[in-house]
This record gives sequence, structure tokens and C-alpha cells, in this order.
Amino acid sequence: MMTKTYQDYSLALSGKSSPELFLNLEAFNQNIQWVLKNAGEKKIRLATKSIRSPALLKKILNESPIFQGLMTYTLSESLWLRDLGFKDILLAYPCVDRELLEKLAQEPHDIILMTDRLEHLELLEEIAKKCNGQFSLCIDLDLSMDLPGLRFGVYRSWIHDEKRLLTYLDFLKKCKHLKLKAVMGYEAQIAGVGDLKKPVIKMLKALSLAQLRKRREKFVEIIQSYGHDLALINGGGTGSLSTTREEKIVTEITVGSAFYAPTLFDSYEDFKLTPALFFTSPIVRRPDENLYTVMGSGHIASGELTSSKEPQPYLPLGLKLLKHEGAGEVQTPLRYDGPLNLKVGDPIIFRHAKAGEICERFNHIQIMKDLKIVETIETYRGMGKCFL
Repeated sequence: MMTKTYQDYSLALSGKSSPELFLNLEAFNQNIQWVLKNAGEKKIRLATKSIRSPALLKKILNESPIFQGLMTYTLSESLWLRDLGFKDILLAYPCVDRELLEKLAQEPHDIILMTDRLEHLELLEEIAKKCNGQFSLCIDLDLSMDLPGLRFGVYRSWIHDEKRLLTYLDFLKKCKHLKLKAVMGYEAQIAGVGDLKKPVIKMLKALSLAQLRKRREKFVEIIQSYGHDLALINGGGTGSLSTTREEKIVTEITVGSAFYAPTLFDSYEDFKLTPALFFTSPIVRRPDENLYTVMGSGHIASGELTSSKEPQPYLPLGLKLLKHEGAGEVQTPLRYDGPLNLKVGDPIIFRHAKAGEICERFNHIQIMKDLKIVETIETYRGMGKCFL
């Protein structure tokens, strides 16, 4: 696919309001094919927080039977997507909302709940018993690597050793209304950490990979020894697709960010994605020579607050955020060192640092094909939904 220029996109977006969120469909489809090519023999579960549009979730699922199921981030989102017709939903984070859990208990099909603490089991057993129902569970395993003075990974699950896993499984025996059906181990230190020109990170990744594979295999062996028939063993993410697919014990890999290809995934050495999702902001001021101010654009990504979480001006080439101002809530100044004669009213095209988060800022996504807007689809926000 030929790289699109600023003039290409400006012409295609002429007549559209700005700020605007748009998707290059050819790039999106190219990323879908990249995922399929690199999935190996694994099924791919879609991370909904990285997509946040039912229409695009359906499009990906319809591309191949390799794409199977959703990984959601809240129970309210899971219930809503099930009402829209989606099936095979794995909720990636524990829920402690009694009202929502009681609602699920009335119709528990197609949704698996995430757990890692005994408190989770106590709450779910109490509600399922009260409603005379049964919950399906997934156990979240901690696969981060602890070194002296350093945790290479994330603080997520309580279950980071065999002793705690056994404590969990022994307690689960008492819970007659809970059924363990799935295991998840998210290797965030591999899937979510770029390593381009970072030899120390590459070394830590290699060390962690060798360790986490053994741990995951041992954890699953222990779980199965308790008689649990696991329907799925989930792992990975976009950044670990090429390594997680090599683990025989893993049955599926979760992928989300790959489809939009945000800026954080530019920093991986062993693969390249095609930027697909962009947003525009119009130039509204020109305070000085080579300085242009655009409306808004302060869409900072979640996580550790570093410059890597700022949105980046993408086109035209030659734009930079100002170090001491950054991207602002209502205006963002940019320095431009390029050949174009930019004017007030011209759109500047940005990329977001993370994938689906930017969808919380826009009601719609304009779908662009062959440099023409061919469809307008709704984001979660455009459908009146805000889950977090």
C-alpha cells in the first residue's frame, strides 16, 4: 500500500468538520492480514478496549474464523455487547459490582468472569448461590518477572507463585456455584513494552520469556491436576504475538492494538504495523513564524506520564509539539519546519499513543477507502456508552 500524503488526506477530508476521527480502511485491512499471518495455529481474541466500535469488532470477526471471541474490560460493557449479539466474552478484569453481577447471574451464558483473589470467589459464590445460578470463571496468573529492585512487568494478579495458586484452588473447592473454565496469563512486559534500540529491554525480555513459559506451563498443570477442564488458555498481546504463538499450551492470543497501530507500537524492533486510525484538528492561530496552534488535541494516553503518551502530529511532515507546552486541552501549539504554506483552517493530522482510547473523544469514525469517505460508524461514545 502506498503511503498517503498530507495532500491526499486533506483532499479526502475536505468538507468534513474538524476535529474528526478517521480510519484508513486499506491500512486497517493490512493490519488484519498481519495478525492472521502471525497468529500461527492460535485463535485470536479481540481486545475490545483497543477497538471500541461494535461495527469494527464485527468486521474483524467476519474476516476469518481465526478471530474468535472478545476480551472486554467491564461487566457493563460485556452485557451490552452480548445484547448486541456478540458471544464468547472473556471479561479481563474482576468485577465487584453486586447489581451487575446479580443481573449476570440471571443469564450467565457467554460471559466468563476474571478472578485472582479469594475475595472474588467469596463474592461470586454468594451472589450465584443467592440467585440459584452459576458463574463461569477465568483465573488470572501473574507472569511478571521480579528481579532485585525491579519488577519487569505489571502489578496485576495476586497469583504469582504456586503456593498462592494452591490456596486459590483449595478455596474454589468450597464454591459449588462457580466453575473454572479458563486461564489467562498476560505477559505485559513482552506484549506492551517496545524494544527498538533498547538492548537492556531486549535482554530482559529474553530472560522473562524463558521464565514465564515454564511458570505458565506449571500453573496450568497444577490447575488441571485439580480436575478443572479448561476451555481456553489465553495469553499474549500484539507485542508478543510472535513468541506467545510458540507456546503449545496456549490456545488463544488476545490482540487489539495491532488493528489501529498507535504510536506506542512504532517502538518494536521485530515487526512493523501500518498506521490506520487518525484524528484531525484545525489550525486556529498562527502566533509566530513557523508556529501554528490547533484546536484541542490534548488526548493523553493512560499509563506512566511520559512524552510517549502524548498524541503525535503525523502530517504534514515537519511538525513537532513544543516541549514546554505539549498537547493541550483546548489548544496545542506546534512548530512546523516544512515546505507547505499552511493556513488557518487547514487540518493537522495526529496519531494517538494508544489504540481505542482516542475513541472516547469522538462519537464517530469516518471510514476512508481509496481516499474517499465511504461510511460513518459509531464509537462506544457515539452510541451513548461510557464504561470507564
